[in-house]
Amino acid sequence: MNQLNIIIPDRLIGQRIDAAMAQLLPDYSRSKITNWVRSGGALINGKSFKPKEKVLGGEIIALSIKAEKTNEWKAEDIPLEVVYEDDDIIVINKPVGLVTHPGAGNWTGTLANGLLHYDPSLATLDRAGIVHRLDKNTSGLMVVARSKLAQKNLVEQLQTHAVAREYSAIVYGHMISGGTVDAPIGRDPKDRIRQAVVEEGEGKDAVTHYRVIDRFGHHTHVKCILETGRTHQIRVHMSYIDHPLIADPMYGGKIRFPKKADESLKDALKSFKRQALHAKKLTITHPISGEAMSWKAPLPQDLQDLLQTLQTFDPV
Repeated sequence: MNQLNIIIPDRLIGQRIDAAMAQLLPDYSRSKITNWVRSGGALINGKSFKPKEKVLGGEIIALSIKAEKTNEWKAEDIPLEVVYEDDDIIVINKPVGLVTHPGAGNWTGTLANGLLHYDPSLATLDRAGIVHRLDKNTSGLMVVARSKLAQKNLVEQLQTHAVAREYSAIVYGHMISGGTVDAPIGRDPKDRIRQAVVEEGEGKDAVTHYRVIDRFGHHTHVKCILETGRTHQIRVHMSYIDHPLIADPMYGGKIRFPKKADESLKDALKSFKRQALHAKKLTITHPISGEAMSWKAPLPQDLQDLLQTLQTFDPV
């Protein structure tokens, strides 16, 4: 446990105390500082305070900082497709089937294990520098931090929705036009493993914009742009508007065969074994240089093949 005393200067008078502390402790995120304050790890004159209290000037805050444990995940030689890297970040094109980080049932063979082999210094960072995740069977772009400062900045960009993430999805149903789903997401009260659209105030705000890329007779290729980043957000929202992703085992239900579907189309739908979702574009502000940066990842072959089948056997 490290003890740290900080004095709040007069220039920050009137600001929230947690915001002022975040300016004075640039190596830590505001959310982490807020958690310290709420848990009693930060005291003024031996007394706790609320994060939203205003700075009066000259406060001496006694801060107890627990030494962060480095993760104990095992480094493994797992092939990674590195799209971009520099001293501060790594951008990965994650393949289908690769779990983001160790957890119940998947303690090895994950992206995090591969990252630790690729760059052993990531062992000093929380979650090996990973700041967001993709589902096991969603492919596409992810950014990983290589330093605490970069990780803090990227997390804040995600929290303020400054990171732009664009996905390609192939869904059931013939969409006429695009739109926006603005519906809160929380745990499904009937199935705690699933997420669901819930009543206002019972979940977290979630907004997904979708645009039509290509229409078929009974399916649609759409672009989904996340305004927020909730667990399974695109999968839940598309199912909510009755356009679930093809082959989504959790939110898609049974395979929907069009009437008079050709056997080739039926075979393609039956043999496609993962949700038809790919994180194809990622745009961030570089956490150190401040430069706007963007990357694109082409559709993987299985999605290209599915689209070709739809063009041939499910024409408009």
